[in-house]
Amino acid sequence: MNIKQKIEILQHELTHAQYLYYVKDAPLMSDYEYDQKYRELVNLETAHPEYIVSSSPTQRIGLKVEGPFDKVVHGRPMLSLSNVFNADEVRGFDNRITKELGRRTSGYVVELKIDGLAVNLHYEHGVLIRAVTRGDGRVGEDVTANVRTIKSIPLYLENAPDFIEIRGEAYMPHSEFKRINEERDEEGLPTFVNPRNAAAGSLRQQDPAITANRNLAFFAYAIGSEAGANIHTQQELLHRLEDFHFSVNPHYRLCHTVDEIIEAIDYWNIKRHELPYDTDGMVIKVNDFDDQEILGSTAKDPKWATAFKYAPEEVETIVKDITINVGRTGVLTPTGELEPVFVSGTNVKRVTLHNQDFITEKDIRIGDHVVIHKAAEIIPEVIRVLTDKRTGTEEPFVIPNTCPVCESPTVRRDGEAAIRCTNAYCPAIEKEQIIHFASRDAMNIDGLGPSIVENLISYKLIKNVVDLYHLTVDDLVIMERMGKKSAENLVKAIADSKTRGLDRVLYGLGIRLIGSKAASTIASVVGSMDRFLTITKEELIAVEEIGPTMADSIVDYRNNPQHIAIINGLMQAGLTMTVNVADEIGNEMDGEIVVLTGKLESMGRSEASKILESHGAKVTGSVSKKTTLVVAGEDSGSKLAKANELGIRVINEEELLALIKSWS
Repeated sequence: MNIKQKIEILQHELTHAQYLYYVKDAPLMSDYEYDQKYRELVNLETAHPEYIVSSSPTQRIGLKVEGPFDKVVHGRPMLSLSNVFNADEVRGFDNRITKELGRRTSGYVVELKIDGLAVNLHYEHGVLIRAVTRGDGRVGEDVTANVRTIKSIPLYLENAPDFIEIRGEAYMPHSEFKRINEERDEEGLPTFVNPRNAAAGSLRQQDPAITANRNLAFFAYAIGSEAGANIHTQQELLHRLEDFHFSVNPHYRLCHTVDEIIEAIDYWNIKRHELPYDTDGMVIKVNDFDDQEILGSTAKDPKWATAFKYAPEEVETIVKDITINVGRTGVLTPTGELEPVFVSGTNVKRVTLHNQDFITEKDIRIGDHVVIHKAAEIIPEVIRVLTDKRTGTEEPFVIPNTCPVCESPTVRRDGEAAIRCTNAYCPAIEKEQIIHFASRDAMNIDGLGPSIVENLISYKLIKNVVDLYHLTVDDLVIMERMGKKSAENLVKAIADSKTRGLDRVLYGLGIRLIGSKAASTIASVVGSMDRFLTITKEELIAVEEIGPTMADSIVDYRNNPQHIAIINGLMQAGLTMTVNVADEIGNEMDGEIVVLTGKLESMGRSEASKILESHGAKVTGSVSKKTTLVVAGEDSGSKLAKANELGIRVINEEELLALIKSWS
C-alpha cells in the first residue's frame, strides 16, 4: 500500500466515524482509536500535502447534528480537547503551559472524563430555561424538555447570578444500560451499543416520558457565558456547582506537580473499571482562571486543558467457531463466534475477522485462546492469539472456495484482500443489494427495511430489485404482521420511488466504487441511462472526480448481462432514467463557484447542489479565493469562517430559496 492509498483509507475511515458519531450517535470506533488514526492522518498529510483533499477530516472543525430540535448558538463555544496518551506527553503539556506563561502555573485539576453527551444548561435568575447539546461546538440542539427529566439536574439554583451556562455530561449508569437493553432484547428491538450511545439517543427522543424512563444522570464540571459568577479557579467552580446542588464527580484532584498528575492517571487506569458509569480518560485543566485567560484557545481546543486517553480494555476469550457472512458486493466476511466475555461494559459474543489475510497474519484458529478489546471501546477486535495455550486440537481456518449460501465459486481479485462470491444472483447478495437499493441515499423507499426485505424473499415474492415494482397489496398481506394499511403504504412508497431520478438509480444499482456523490456526477454528465450505457471509458476518465479505477468498475458492470437485465427491468417498470432537473433550466449562475455548508432544512445540500448546477453554477466542497458564493445553513463551521475571512459573499437558506424562486 502506497502513501496516497493509506491517506485515502484513513480519510474514509475517519469521515465515516465522524458521521456516525456526530450525526447519527451510532459510534463506529472509540475516541482512543479515532484519536490515534487522526494523529496518523495529520502526520501523513503534513508530510505529503499534495494528497490533502477538502473532504479530509483534518480540514473541518466539526460536523452537523440531525433532528427536529431547534438550533441554539452557545454563548461561548464548547471546544473539544487536545489529547495525550502517555506520561511523556503529559510532561510535554506541562512544559508548554510553563513556556506560554513564562512561569509555572499554581496547579492543575484532574477530573475523570465521563463518557456521555455534553450538555449546556442556561439559567436565568436561577431558573433553568434551556438545555442545549454540544453539537458542533458552536451550535447545538435545544433538548430542554428531555433534560428536565434528569433528576440530578436542578430546575432552580439558589443564589445564582443573573445568567449562567452550566456545562457537564449527561450519561447512563451501567445498571440502567443493562436494564434497558434487556427490555429491548425481549421486545425484539435492537440493543444500544454502549451507554454513551444510549444517553445520546435518549436525549433526542420526541417524547420526554421515554427519556424520563431511562433514568439518565448528570455530572456538572464547567461554565460557559455568565454574568456576575465571580469564580476564580476550577476547584472553586466545582465547589460552587456543589453549592448549586449539582452532582459533581467526587473523584477530582488538585495536583501541583506533573508527577501527581501521572499518579492520578495511573490510579484511575485500574480503578475506573469499578465505577458504575463509563469513563475513557482523565481531563487535565489549569486551575487558575486568570492563567486560562492568558493561555487562550486555538480554533478547536483550549490551550489550558487536555485529555489523557486510556488504552482500550483487553480481555481473554476462546474462538468457538468461525462463520461466514456474504455481503452486498459478494464479499465473504469471516466472523469469530466467541465464548461470551464482558468487555468495556458489554458482553461480547462475536468479532469480525475481516478477511483471510487478517486470519492468516494473526494465525487465528478455531479453539484458540485470544485477547480482544473494543476498537474505540465499541467494535470488538482480536489483538493477538495466545499460542502458548494451544493444545493441538485447534483447527486452522480458510475461507471456502465456494459460497456458503449458493455454493458458487469464489474469487479474489488482484490487489484485493476480499474474497467474493461469483454468482450475481446469490440469494445473500440479492438480499443485501435490495436493502441498499431501498436505502435513504438510493431510492429512499420508506418502510422497506432489512426485515421486510428478508420476509419478501422468504415468501418468494421478490428475487431482485425489479420485482419490487410488481408487488401488489394482495401479494403483501399474505406476509406475517403485514396488514392491509401497511401493505398499501409500502406499495405507495415503492411507486413514489420511481421518480427519484437517474443519480439515485445509479447509486442504488450498487456499482462497485460508485458512491452517491460519484453517481450524481456521472448522472449530470450522461443525462440519461441510454447515454450511461454507451459512454466510453475514456470519456468517463475525462470527467472530474472519476478516475480510471472507477471507470473500469462502470465498464465491468455494464459488461455483465445480468446487470443489463436489471437495468432493462427497471426501465420497463417505469423508473425515471434521466436527470430530474433539466440542464437547460437556465444559466443564471453561470460562472459562479458555490460552496454549501451546514444543514439545509428545506431541501438538503444534495438537492440544493443539483438546482444550483442546473442553473450554471459549479458547486465545490471547499472554500478558496476562487469561491464566489457560500450558502451557510445551520451548524456551519470552518467553511463559513474562512468565507468571512476571505470576504466572500455569504447567504443563508432563506436567501437561497428566494434566489431560486426568482429564477422561476
